[in-house]
Amino acid sequence: MKRIFTRISVLAAFCLLTINVALAQNITVKGKVIDGGDKTPLPGVSILIKGTQSGTQTDVNGNYSISAPANATLVFNFVGYTATEQAVNNQTTINVSLASSTQQLEQVVVVGYGTQRKIDVTGSVATVKGEDVAKQASVNPISGLQGKVAGVNITNSGAPGSSPKITIRGTGTVYGNTGVLYVVDGVWFDDVSFLNPSDIENLSILKDASSQSIYGIRAANGVVLITTKKGKTGDPVISYNGSVGYKKVTNQVKMANATEYATIINELIKSNDPTATPLFANPASYGEGTNWYNQGLRNALQTNHQVSVNGGSEKTTYNFSLGYTGEDGIVKTQNYKRYTAKFSNDFQVLKPLKIGYTLSGTAIKTNDISDGIFRQLYAAGPVVPVYYADGSYGDANDFGLGGGNNFNPQVTLDYFNQKSKNYRFTGNVYAELTLAKNFTFRTSMGGEFAQNEVRAYIPVYQATQGQRSTQSTLNINRDENRNWIFENTLTYKNTFGDNNLTVLVGTTAQRRKNYFINSTAYDVPYSSEGDLYLALGTASTRVVGDGGSLRTSASYFGRVNYSFKDRYLLNATIRRDGASQFFNGGDLWGNFPAVGAGWVISNENFMKEQNIVNYLKLKGSWGKVGNAGVPVNPTTLTIAQGGNLVAFYNGVGYTGANVNSIVPSFLNWERTVGTDIGFEAKFLKNRLSVEAGFYNKKTEQAIFDINVLKSIGTASGKLIGNQADFQNRGFEFLATFADQSKNGFSYSVSANVGINNNKVLSVITGLNPIYAGGAGIANGALATRTIQGGPIGAFFGYQVAGIFQNTAEVAASAQKTSARPGDFKYVDINGDGVIDGKDRVVLGNPNPKYSYGLNATFGYKQFDLAVDIQGVADVDVYNANIAYRFGNENFSKDFYDNRWHGEGTSTTYPSANVGSTANAAPNSFFVEDGSYIRLRNVQLGYTLAPSLMTKFKMQKIRVFIDAQNAINLFGYKGFTPEIGGTPTSAGIDANVYPLSATYRLGLQVTF
Repeated sequence: MKRIFTRISVLAAFCLLTINVALAQNITVKGKVIDGGDKTPLPGVSILIKGTQSGTQTDVNGNYSISAPANATLVFNFVGYTATEQAVNNQTTINVSLASSTQQLEQVVVVGYGTQRKIDVTGSVATVKGEDVAKQASVNPISGLQGKVAGVNITNSGAPGSSPKITIRGTGTVYGNTGVLYVVDGVWFDDVSFLNPSDIENLSILKDASSQSIYGIRAANGVVLITTKKGKTGDPVISYNGSVGYKKVTNQVKMANATEYATIINELIKSNDPTATPLFANPASYGEGTNWYNQGLRNALQTNHQVSVNGGSEKTTYNFSLGYTGEDGIVKTQNYKRYTAKFSNDFQVLKPLKIGYTLSGTAIKTNDISDGIFRQLYAAGPVVPVYYADGSYGDANDFGLGGGNNFNPQVTLDYFNQKSKNYRFTGNVYAELTLAKNFTFRTSMGGEFAQNEVRAYIPVYQATQGQRSTQSTLNINRDENRNWIFENTLTYKNTFGDNNLTVLVGTTAQRRKNYFINSTAYDVPYSSEGDLYLALGTASTRVVGDGGSLRTSASYFGRVNYSFKDRYLLNATIRRDGASQFFNGGDLWGNFPAVGAGWVISNENFMKEQNIVNYLKLKGSWGKVGNAGVPVNPTTLTIAQGGNLVAFYNGVGYTGANVNSIVPSFLNWERTVGTDIGFEAKFLKNRLSVEAGFYNKKTEQAIFDINVLKSIGTASGKLIGNQADFQNRGFEFLATFADQSKNGFSYSVSANVGINNNKVLSVITGLNPIYAGGAGIANGALATRTIQGGPIGAFFGYQVAGIFQNTAEVAASAQKTSARPGDFKYVDINGDGVIDGKDRVVLGNPNPKYSYGLNATFGYKQFDLAVDIQGVADVDVYNANIAYRFGNENFSKDFYDNRWHGEGTSTTYPSANVGSTANAAPNSFFVEDGSYIRLRNVQLGYTLAPSLMTKFKMQKIRVFIDAQNAINLFGYKGFTPEIGGTPTSAGIDANVYPLSATYRLGLQVTF
């Protein structure tokens, strides 16, 4: 930590010396603020020194006076008017004219390949400021969007540096690429975990097909446009943003202690064999025993530091930043470190020519943990000590616990030795040339080089009877991605009379190359981290394998935006994409059109005399987008070779080969067709803003399983093909109320809600299901089914009617040959007197119907407060942990307290024999309500008064404290109901990485 702060201090000093920043003294600035329309004075206008909370307000005559640094920028803000910035530049008098509410709609919104006036937008585009995302304690910027945008559902993982799963308007694919497209400064990415949130200027989320279609090839799951910070004209500004805090597990599951564990294990043994001798003669003698969660988990440190330099002249601007993020995992031995660097330059070479570039580099290093550590912490017997008195590890075999939990989690933590490194370099260069009066030509080329390396080492050791290794193993896996994208656009923009016209045409060429190599060596000695080489292992047993993929695409696109009198709006887009993965099978090219229209009713003459509605726009759109994210060469037949495939000729055995799977003769794009209808309105002198819309999104030619007979000899009994249609239909609502008072108090409160219904509309082969979701299901069954008429990945199994209390109940039931007292009593759905697969029903839906958020900001003098509340409702999760057992694994305290252990003891919870074949089958007992509401983030900040900043020769000093996920309200019996997964296996909790609460103290300084 000391070294980090020392480096930052040296960097800041270096920047100060080389750039030679002149720290200006404060001067008094006076002036008057008037309405830009009728020229009347505006009282109560807020004037802030940019980057601070220091400021003043105009009096009843619109006059103001403020003390500010000579090189500062003043921000003038008033509800119903466009915020205006004015550089002081040693001026003592600055008069300002604010644009009225109607002109406020001239602000621009970032859309695909450019910007549009907000009034001209006919699609569904949500914008979030980068500063709002940076206020979150999240390392990944996408996590900071949670609860801020209607119709956008984000599922986080608690693992350090992990990427959240983002779903825009529901799940629309099963086998295709389910991720959204991220476009960062014009470059396409599948993941943005390399981005420092503090480097982001704004994010635009394109939610409807009309706004997405300009990115046709990859837009089916939504598009997120990210613009990073650029340089601004003015003296150099050096900023530091840092925080330190800790993470703490929330809602930790309480497990049975040693006495309770010994008691219930004895019951389990007796249920299987009433004559068996109890494993634990005196359960009470074990006391509390080992709390394995407390042993393996911890409060984890999180630190974040960023230094940035911003400035420029009329001819050139620059922005430079360095960042460091250190985040320990809540599991001991796990940590994550990320180093980022970003530099951008823009040059006005000639009056008509502007060029620039953005370069960024990221290095990530992690100490990893075993994928099964949370399973072990849950299952480990509390009767087993961490260590014996002699210092050796506690051994489950000494207690006769069997193979189900034959482990000591501390051994796993101590001997698991895996490190990951990820290096990524991204960049984009552009040139923009103004031709004639109305034409602008832009060319850009960007790309990335990324390398990920995972090194895992298993030494020779013997810790317990079940945890030992007689041979050392070194695995090194390396994955490389080299991608580039080249784009050219020509834009015509003109205003003539009451007409505004913008025409865009362009081309894109793109290549994405992946290469990986996996290698293993045995008998590698370990003396230091630098001595782990494959060549040191036994040469005869070394194994090396590699592979990769290459995808190319070419695109042509165009868009027309037209408005008449700012009342009647039209937006039309067409994109044509060709993708290499469809070569020699399916449609090589896909066409993706879209159209949107809008009517600004408030600009009609008949609306001029009313004072209720300040602004009202109706809008509607239709469009088609594609998902080319299918396997490479999906129509190419592949074979497998192996020792189990042997052909004999003349009595001699030869290595044989077999067809892996049947492939379709052709496979096309998945296409999503979307319709969107909505309105935007402002009331109460523009203080209240409301947006609402209905959408219908249909995925056509979706890739779906076709069952084939395994008797034909293939490794897989499935054949994928374009044979299904999915639908996501819903409603979105957003309302914001903002105001400010004359005494310096300002606030903004925003609420949003999204409602979505997911459904499989049709399957060509009829009621052909996809079964999935086997994680944690001890009897090998599958817990989800995707079928025509239902949602993707619905939970599917037996309906529980109660618990058998005695042998008479069992004998009178449809389970008389398989059940015993204490087992689940299943409903005989078809009434045939037998419980079998035909009695399974839909048990729940992992796709949330409702998602919502409440976001509020408050400011008073030097204080600022931000509060974010977020939640989901009408969603289910599958708690696989309860029956995820193969022997004498531990039980949760909730299960122990409520279990059946004799007639009349419980009618809802089964006996300890829940891990048996029948009781472990997917059923309604394991399906729980996944609804939750949480205090996602709260941050309180204080900015020092201008007089103190002058004393310290700084423009801004702000301190803050915040908390993320501090309050979580839900009824689920696990760590968290926020559980991800693939579309057909979502919402299954088989010991997922739990979420944590984060508490921070931070400092922001601007020189």
